[in-house]
Amino acid sequence: MPAPERSLSLPELYSDLYTLGPGDTLQLNFLDPEAKSLNGTFGILADGTTTLPLVGSVQLIGLTIGQATRWLTSLYSKQLVRPQLTLTLTAPRPVKVTIVGEVSRPGLYPLGSISNPVEAIQTAGGVTLNADVRNIRLRRLAGSAGAQKETTLNLADLFANGNQLQNPVLFDGDTIIVSRAIQPVPEEVLAIGQTNLAPLSISVTVIGEVKSPGTVSLPSNTPLIEALFRSGGLIRRRAQANNIELVRFNRNGTTTRQMFAYKEDLPVSNLTNPPLRNGDTIIVRSNLYGKALNLFNDLAEPLGAINSIFSYANYWNYWNNNNNNN
Repeated sequence: MPAPERSLSLPELYSDLYTLGPGDTLQLNFLDPEAKSLNGTFGILADGTTTLPLVGSVQLIGLTIGQATRWLTSLYSKQLVRPQLTLTLTAPRPVKVTIVGEVSRPGLYPLGSISNPVEAIQTAGGVTLNADVRNIRLRRLAGSAGAQKETTLNLADLFANGNQLQNPVLFDGDTIIVSRAIQPVPEEVLAIGQTNLAPLSISVTVIGEVKSPGTVSLPSNTPLIEALFRSGGLIRRRAQANNIELVRFNRNGTTTRQMFAYKEDLPVSNLTNPPLRNGDTIIVRSNLYGKALNLFNDLAEPLGAINSIFSYANYWNYWNNNNNNN
C-alpha cells in the first residue's frame, strides 16, 4: 500500500535531486590515474541495472546521483585501493508527465529532459477558462516505496512577477493537476488568455442573423462580442440584438445555454461578454421582421419552381404549335 502523501515546500522541491531510471546515460571517472582504464560511459537498462567493469551488474534505479556515487564507491572499495570516483549524468532520459484537470487535452505526455510545468501545460493544449492558475498542484514520487510528495504552484505569480520558483524543472513520473477555479473566473485567469499558457486558437460556430455565418478560428479567450464582429456583425434589421444565445458543450457531456444582449465596446465579463471556449456555438435569432422575410422566402421558393414549370410548359406548347403549322 502506498505511503501517505506529505506536503513539500517550494525550496525543498527545488533542492530535490534527480533520480536515476531506465534510459539515463552516465559518465564514470576514477580520480586515481591508475584506474583510468575503468572510466567510461554507461546507460541504465529497462530493468534499472547497468554492467560495470570489476563489479558486474549494479542496480541504480531510484537513486540520486549522490546516492549512486556513494554506492559505487563502496562497491569499488572492495576492488581498488583508491576507489574515489565521480558520476555525471550526460544524457537524461525523456520525461513522461501526467497532466490532468482543467487543460484542453489531459493525458500522459513525453517531454524534453529539461521541461517545466508551463511547457507541459502548453503540450496539453493550454488551460481552460475554468482553470485556477494560482492553484497548480505538482505531485512527485518519493523513493521506491510509493510515497508521494506534493507542492502548489502559482502560475499567476510567474506571469505577473516573473517568479521562476513557480515553474520548476519536472522529473519523470511527475503529475500536474490543474485545479478548477471557483466561479466566477478570477481576473488572473482571464489575463492568462494573453499569455502562452492558453491555447493559441479556438474554433467557434456563429449561426443566424450575421453577415458571415459559419465556423471561425479565433484567438484564445476571444469574447462573445468580438466573435460577432469577426462574423461580419449582426444584420441589424433582422437580428434580435438582445437575444444572443451561447451554447456550450461541457466536458462531462452536459450542455449549457446562456442569453446575452449585444452591445458594442463591452469589456470582457462572464455576465455580459464572456470569453469563449473551443467548440462554442453562438446563435443570433431573427426578430419579427427577419422571421417574416424568412417565411416569405420559404413560400417564394416553391412558387418560383411552379412558375418555372408553367413557363416551360407554355414554351413547349408554343414550340409544338409552330412545328405543326409548318
